[in-house]
Amino acid sequence: MPTPFVGCRTAKFHTSDLLARYNLLMPFSVRNVTIGGPELFLIAGPCVIESEEHALFMATSIAAICRELGMPYIFKASYDKANRTSISSYRGPGITEGLRILRKVSEEIKVPVLTDVHEAAQATAAGEVVDVLQIPAFLCRQTDLLVAAARTGRAVNVKKGQFVAPQDMRHAISKIRESGNDRVSLTERGASFGYHNLVVDMRSLAIMREYAPVVFDATHSVQLPSQGEQSGGQPQFIPVLSRAAVAAGIDGIFMEVHDNPATAKSDGANALPLANLKSTLQQLLAIHRALSV
Repeated sequence: MPTPFVGCRTAKFHTSDLLARYNLLMPFSVRNVTIGGPELFLIAGPCVIESEEHALFMATSIAAICRELGMPYIFKASYDKANRTSISSYRGPGITEGLRILRKVSEEIKVPVLTDVHEAAQATAAGEVVDVLQIPAFLCRQTDLLVAAARTGRAVNVKKGQFVAPQDMRHAISKIRESGNDRVSLTERGASFGYHNLVVDMRSLAIMREYAPVVFDATHSVQLPSQGEQSGGQPQFIPVLSRAAVAAGIDGIFMEVHDNPATAKSDGANALPLANLKSTLQQLLAIHRALSV
């Protein structure tokens, strides 16, 4: 059974949401990781695939930390970052080379793998390689993309758009489930707060968990969008928000992690340094254990 949320639920729901509530209590597996089960799991990796060597290094390093801590782990990296601030920003190796690298990570490191899909036409190819297809926040309302991802049979993780109310994410869940796929989770990554800033409403975690297991994106939530030619960030707040989200009862934590954020080719300004990962996860696991007492 998923860890219950602390506090009351304030949202009002329609009769049509009963199926979503029922599915909430049905965890699903992504290889050796249970989504919506009693264990807190981690989705982590670099924002984008920088090279085969770097992807393997990051997956190996993070997996070793998670094994030591007994924490289920899914590797994350994107083969293409289609939503970059500048046209000159690095996007990734592309789908063919990127999926080859992700397959190698999956086979050699023996961990589940997650990647973004930006177009419906990419879903089938990506679904043949990775274990979880992620729908980027800005695309969470794109029906064709949601349906294509669902029909692959792979697990689907939908990021809540910065412009979308948490209650409205039930529509994204409905599109996926009505396409024949119940293996779906939702991720909170902050809401637009004026220009060039995000804020996290912790109530959204409880609201969205009425529909599906919930993941908290601790790194994009501290992003400062579009600071000139690239986005900025406030990574010093990653541990603070992560602790609050785990205390609220989330199922999983999402972090972009890099061994040297200053040289990262994408989103380095809001990435968690690899050197800080173990201590951060130890704090989160302690809070998660306290909830089950």
